[in-house]
Amino acid sequence: MSAVAPPEIAAIADRWRTVRARVDAACERAGRDPASVTIVAVSKLHPAAAVRAAVAAGATDVGENYAQELAGKQAECGELAVRWHYIGRLQRNKAKLVAGKVALVHAVDSAELAAELGKRTATPPQRVLIAVNVAGEASKGGVAVADAPALARAIAATAGVELAGLMTLPPPDVDPRPAFVALRALRADLEAALGRPLPVLSMGMSGDFEEAIALGATHVRIGTAIFGSRG
Repeated sequence: MSAVAPPEIAAIADRWRTVRARVDAACERAGRDPASVTIVAVSKLHPAAAVRAAVAAGATDVGENYAQELAGKQAECGELAVRWHYIGRLQRNKAKLVAGKVALVHAVDSAELAAELGKRTATPPQRVLIAVNVAGEASKGGVAVADAPALARAIAATAGVELAGLMTLPPPDVDPRPAFVALRALRADLEAALGRPLPVLSMGMSGDFEEAIALGATHVRIGTAIFGSRG
């Protein structure tokens, strides 16, 4: 990055501070410790310089939607102390670009994908989330709520991966809160069925992360509110 950052890069620090303050305020309203919510700064289609600006401002977790873009950013930003997240739909033939290289894979929707990640992961196991299509939208990936228990059992029995929780993306232009409530309820059911905690609820993005925090989100995936519009 040049000594004088372009205006769009320079603005990232201000946007980060605004998002951080909004997350802290949402946690205070919900009676939660701000440390219980991880902000995943989603840098999809933004340059490595933008990632560096966000990390310099305080971001500790960065998310990518595409496996090859993740690999490229990691190579360019190898000097950064950052936790990487993979948040997009992942094809099994791209698992080798992700397995063992990220803190969390947010959108596992099949036992086959979990197995592919597991066999390509050394110690420690790859932490994963089940992507749940709460609203049953035909245009989106993710497992149906009714099918989540079977998938959870399959992933829990898969070597090389650790089921850490659930993720969802509500339908656009509707109240997201019913989807968040449904995901939280599903998490409770799966914890009871598996007999162990599933600590992660990845839900909430730039337009609805405050509602998600109020309803229990542990990870919010924020792109536009930090990095601005994509090119």
